[in-house]
Amino acid sequence: MKMSDFLDAKAVVSDLKATNKKEVLEELCTALVSLHPTLDRDKMVGILLDRERLGSTGVGEGVAIPHGKMGDLAGLIACFGRSEAGVPFEAVDDKPVSLFFLLFAPENSAGVHLKALAKISRLLKRPSVREDLLKAGSKEDVYAILTQEDGEELKASGN
Repeated sequence: MKMSDFLDAKAVVSDLKATNKKEVLEELCTALVSLHPTLDRDKMVGILLDRERLGSTGVGEGVAIPHGKMGDLAGLIACFGRSEAGVPFEAVDDKPVSLFFLLFAPENSAGVHLKALAKISRLLKRPSVREDLLKAGSKEDVYAILTQEDGEELKASGN
């Protein structure tokens, strides 16, 4: 599974304006709806907020991976967002979050969903990747970093 299989270059928001958790989720869902117009943004935000009530998806080190499942999806869809200022997100380390990787999967796709979450988590655990993403100038640069690192991970694993 490659990042480009579920993350479209147009689904990168390199300058999030949001200042709180709900606004981040709304802004990222808006970006996804612009690519997938049949989706219901408010429904998506509701699913994510319900998931956040179970426990924050802020995994620490300035990263959050909000995710959810929807019945009307054909496959995985994702959006990446970056906030220069950082956003309070109730992360496990109580630090603001700057890098957001939002993921939605079809309702009956536990294996694919978990594989994608693991892939995103492995990638964003690397300090060099986080630093490069924070320094990147444009959304195209951000996407290039995500897909380049994805390719390097595939080479290293022999896939």
